[in-house]
Amino acid sequence: MARARTHYACTACGASFPKWSGRCEACGAWNSLAEEQAIRVAGRPAPTAGRLQFTDLRSESEPPPRHVTAIDELDRVLGGGLVAGSAILIGGDPGIGKSTLMLQTAAALANAGAEVAYVSGEESVDQIRLRARRLGLQDAPVRLAAASVLGDILAGIDSPPVPRLVIVDSIQTVVHENLESAPGTVGQLRASADELVRWAKRRDAAILLVGHVTKEGQIAGPRVLEHMVDAVLYFEGERGHQFRILRAVKNRFGAANEIGVFEMQERGLVPVANPSGLFLAAHDDHLPGSVVFAGMEGTRPVLVEIQALVSPSAYGTARRAVVGWDAGRLAMLLAVLEARLGIALGGRDVFLNVAGGLKITEPAADLAVVAALLSSLAGKAIPPRTVVFGEVGLGGELRPVAHAPLRAKEAVKLGFELCWRPRLEEGDRTPGAFARLADVARCFEGLAPSGQR
Repeated sequence: MARARTHYACTACGASFPKWSGRCEACGAWNSLAEEQAIRVAGRPAPTAGRLQFTDLRSESEPPPRHVTAIDELDRVLGGGLVAGSAILIGGDPGIGKSTLMLQTAAALANAGAEVAYVSGEESVDQIRLRARRLGLQDAPVRLAAASVLGDILAGIDSPPVPRLVIVDSIQTVVHENLESAPGTVGQLRASADELVRWAKRRDAAILLVGHVTKEGQIAGPRVLEHMVDAVLYFEGERGHQFRILRAVKNRFGAANEIGVFEMQERGLVPVANPSGLFLAAHDDHLPGSVVFAGMEGTRPVLVEIQALVSPSAYGTARRAVVGWDAGRLAMLLAVLEARLGIALGGRDVFLNVAGGLKITEPAADLAVVAALLSSLAGKAIPPRTVVFGEVGLGGELRPVAHAPLRAKEAVKLGFELCWRPRLEEGDRTPGAFARLADVARCFEGLAPSGQR
């Protein structure tokens, strides 16, 4: 018979401890340990001879079957569609559009003939029907249910006809009957997700788990859930923008860091086939401090506008504000400009923004950020129809980045004529190819490599 024992789990990383303490020894978070009841099952199945079978790396097997959702941007992020028997976790801020995307996915597969079950622990069936009418999906043969008890959910989806796709919105509302802790705690998340994933593997069905995010923008209990599922998707975007970005941070069946771009409209989320054109719709070639960066998101080249504003500081301490980029990397580039070029920005306010709500993480944006800073400082725009990419070293040197031909090809397709980039080799005399930051600074009048402004 199972007997309960008490332990303390960290709500930030999921680590378990026998005693309470003010600080988690695993991740260092303060006041994050919560008391939970765990289930310990007495006894262990006896090993069976010959149960474990080995194979070799040369063996071939058929690729897993996929269910194409017909939502192009979602299929791109998933690597070609939903894999049968896979478990996918999708998270995002409240109101960002997670439930809308899940309902659209369920309707698309149901209209294609697949059995789809949508289980909600947050909304009633009538609320889901109202959203379906607003999106024009009321005729899709989706099976709806409102439940939060794990046993009821498993019994419902395991009865014929067994669905090929199950959506649980959200995993934080599911309650395991054998646990006394509150819904959303680490123990509940671990136990509930484990049972649902096991069911998906056993029934060869895909399951989508919707998860809430913390105030830091991470899925609640990330260390508990991320290793249990096959893919983790984050739904990003600013409420002031109509764009929504679906990013794969983990994917066992496709490329990680792949993104899909959607536009929020009255009839729901609409896939954007050409995100570069959408991000650059309001770009002005003649505006100082505005630079177009040719980036890579997974396997897709994306052009996005980077804006910088350098102004005299009205207070004793200069301000630094960054949206869509790493603030630490901006501080490093400002130090390189001062140490290698003599351009002091310590007494000036610096504001940096990635237009459109996209978050950039790759170092290839270094040169675009520096060009935007120098352009704003000099009050002179870079040449029109120019894209910029490249990594900046601490010595002021420019380093080549991966996928340069794909970046340049995307820029040419959108009508750009000049590319500022690192020099590929010593004899590279291509217009726009630079070896050091000093060469870039010479493009702006009044910013000599050894002078200050």
